[in-house]
Amino acid sequence: MRNLVWGFLCFVLFYSCKKESGCGYGDHNIVAPANEQQDVETYLTSNNIYSVGKDASGLYYQVFDHGEGNSNPGLCSQVELTYTGKLTNGTVFEQKSTAFTLGSSIEGFRKGIPLIKKGGHMKLYIPPALAYGSKEIKDESGKVIIPANSILVFDISLTSFY
Repeated sequence: MRNLVWGFLCFVLFYSCKKESGCGYGDHNIVAPANEQQDVETYLTSNNIYSVGKDASGLYYQVFDHGEGNSNPGLCSQVELTYTGKLTNGTVFEQKSTAFTLGSSIEGFRKGIPLIKKGGHMKLYIPPALAYGSKEIKDESGKVIIPANSILVFDISLTSFY
């Protein structure tokens, strides 16, 4: 009985320390459906885009510069980056420098950005399930800037993270 109580106390202590030190973001384990992955592959092939990596989730990417340093950002990292977001028809829907906690972003960013280090440069090809899915994204005036079920293309430079 004494060992059981001691074990329970150790568990509670470990769990509370772990909970306090984490940021609350975990892996969602989302995988894009096969038809969305095929749509991205079709886009890549029809645009003569080769040397592309593929994550198990169905995220496609190109790393142009891995960056420098010994570490990569994680879900709890505050990332500072510059990016251009486009639709597959070439329409730019967003271009900016920004900072945010990686775990609070779309799944494609959560999976892709940790592939580079500070100073790295990459392109992400994100199927809808790893972005906004069947939800339209509108600007402040109510105009749709990202149609539902869109493949997104992001050109990203990771300025810094901490």
